[in-house]
This record gives sequence, structure tokens and C-alpha cells, in this order.
Amino acid sequence: MTETVTDRVRSVMLRASVKQAEFAERVGLTPDKLSKSLSGIRRFTSLDLARIAEFGGTTVDWLLTGRDPLRPAFAARAVPSAMSGGGRATLRDLVERFTSAHEVLVLLGRSPEQPELPSVGTPHPTDYKGCVDEGVALAEAALARLDSEGSPPVGSMESAELLQALERTFGVDVAKIGLPEGIDGAAWQADGFRLIMIARTRVPTRQRFTLAHELGHILARDAQDLLTETHLTPGHQKDLTEVRANVFAAHLLMPRSEIEAAVEEGGLSDEQLTSMVVHFQVSPSALAARLAQLGLIDERTAGRLRGLTTEDCHWLTGQSDLFQARTAWSQTKRLPFRPAQMLYEAYLDGETTLRPLAAYTGWEADRLRGVLEPDPVPPEDLPATAAIDEGDLVFQP
Repeated sequence: MTETVTDRVRSVMLRASVKQAEFAERVGLTPDKLSKSLSGIRRFTSLDLARIAEFGGTTVDWLLTGRDPLRPAFAARAVPSAMSGGGRATLRDLVERFTSAHEVLVLLGRSPEQPELPSVGTPHPTDYKGCVDEGVALAEAALARLDSEGSPPVGSMESAELLQALERTFGVDVAKIGLPEGIDGAAWQADGFRLIMIARTRVPTRQRFTLAHELGHILARDAQDLLTETHLTPGHQKDLTEVRANVFAAHLLMPRSEIEAAVEEGGLSDEQLTSMVVHFQVSPSALAARLAQLGLIDERTAGRLRGLTTEDCHWLTGQSDLFQARTAWSQTKRLPFRPAQMLYEAYLDGETTLRPLAAYTGWEADRLRGVLEPDPVPPEDLPATAAIDEGDLVFQP
């Protein structure tokens, strides 16, 4: 006999060991409505199911379908030393937050439409030259798509602006969070779901490259398993999908057209080279490799450029403050805004509780409710306007 939604609701009630009247009260239903729903006269609403799932510590998807929640498998190339024990559990916990939010939005009919991805190559290249060519073609297609969407040149965008442009244009959700030690980033894609996680770090150029690298995996459609990046080292990977993602990242962050325009404007003096590091927000070694690949510098100049650090280049161009600002941003936490916004809208429309949004943000539901629905200050507690002189400064934290 096939199990129904009603059967699964009854099993939640049974596991909780509560009587039907108490269960109805706990999930916000009248005893009459619950009775009708359990007997098939009335259908459970999405809000009913959200409250029942919250009470029973399960998911709406399980109540509706009996399916286990959608969860990724870890790609076989994940480095065991970096992904063992607590690190693997931590990463799974992080993924859980995003997948759970996605499942709720799908069940509520609020899952956003995903833009089509560029169609270049195959998910798993078989030869080195082919994967390099695919990386270049993917980058050119991505740059064309960004341009058609009205985005500024990639090199001129700060990382925060670039991240948002990639989210809008390619339908990815990007999180900047604390990943297990040794993991620079991760990517995973499923039907209607594209997730990139990048580690908070004191090295903004590594973070920017990781963001582009993970996007390369998404656009190449080779992240059906959860991919994790352990200390990206362009030029040293043997996995062809990694080579392709590195090539993609280099061509996306340092487009040929933008580099050629910079060369035409100022040549390739030492001052121009350090300015290009600051402008493109890449490491000196990454820029040296790209310029050498384009035949614009010789090995001696490349070696001299590799001897500098990104901080050196900012200092030499008089932009130390900019380096500090970029480093500070790369260390801040950032959750994708779109899932949070859509979960909140669903809550405002009475389609779900605050539990999915609380689980996504990592806040307690009561604390979140206090932020979103603060109690008004009683009139007697408000400061008397007459007591405030015109010259007084009133600070509102």
C-alpha cells in the first residue's frame, strides 16, 4: 500500500506521542480542521505542512513525497586529509542550509527560473588541448553574456560587484563563508540549483580566482557532485576539469581585450605592470602567466613580476588603503541574498513559517522574528521632543 501525505502526518504525530487535539494546537490548526485533513475532506495547505514539518523536525518534501532530502555526493577527487572527520561534517552542514532552503522554495512554487548556460564542450574532456580550448571558449561566452546583461568590464569590477553580476547573469548562489581549513571553495549544481561557496580569507586575489574557477565548473556542467578546491595551484593540476576551470578563470578575470587596451594606453613599464595587478585584482604571478601566454612579456620580466606580492603592487601605486579594504571584504561573511528574500516573501504571504529562513541564516527563529517584527516602543518611553535642543546629536544604533 502506497503511503500518503496523511499517513506521514500521522507518523509525525505518533512519534511525538501527543493526542490529536494537542497536535492540532501545536501546529496552529483547529481540531476540526486537522480532523478533516486527516480524513481526506480537507487538504493540508503549504503553511500547515511547513508547521507540521517544523514540529516534527522533518521537511515538507518528505511529508509530500516521502523522499529523502536532496543532498550531494562528494566528488571522488576531494582531498582526504582536508575533508576527513569534522571538516567533512562541517561542509555537509553548510550545504544542508542551502539545499533545505532550495527544497522549500521548490515546494512552494517559488523556485526562480534559471538562465540557460553557455553550451560549450562536454562535462568531461578527454585531452589537454581540448580542455584548454573549452576553457577559453567558456570564458568568451561568459564575457559576452555579462556584456549583454549590461555589466561593466570584469577587470573594473570590485569583487563584491563581480560576485553579484555572476549571480544575476548565471543564476548561481554564491556564499562567502568559513569553510573547513584547506578548502578554498566548492561548487555543486542540480536541477534548478547552482551553488558556489568560497572561503573567507586574508588573500583577496585567491578568493577572486576561486570564485571564477568555481563558476567555470558550473558553466562546464561538471559539478553534479560537490566539488571542493584545496589550495588552488594553477599550472599544477592533472585533472582535466581542473585545468579547464583554471583556464576559464584566467581568461574571465584577465580578458585579452582588456589587457590589450591597458597595454595600448601605457605600455608595459614596471609601473604599468603593478597598476595592472591592482586593476585586475589578481596575483602578480597570475598576471605574469597571462601576459607571458599572450606573448606580451619575456621570462625575465615575468620572473621580476612574480617576485612581488599583491600588497607590494598596491603600495607601489599608492593604493595601500584599497588593499586593506579588499582584504577586509574578503574576510566578511556573506550568504546569498536571493534565497533569504524569497523565503521571507513566502513567510509574509503566509505560505510558510520563519523556520526555513531561520535555518538558512543560522539564527534562532525567535531572534529572527524580533529583528523582522520588532515590538513598537510605547509612547511613554519615547524621548520628549521638547527636551532635545536643535544642536543635539541623536544617535540611533
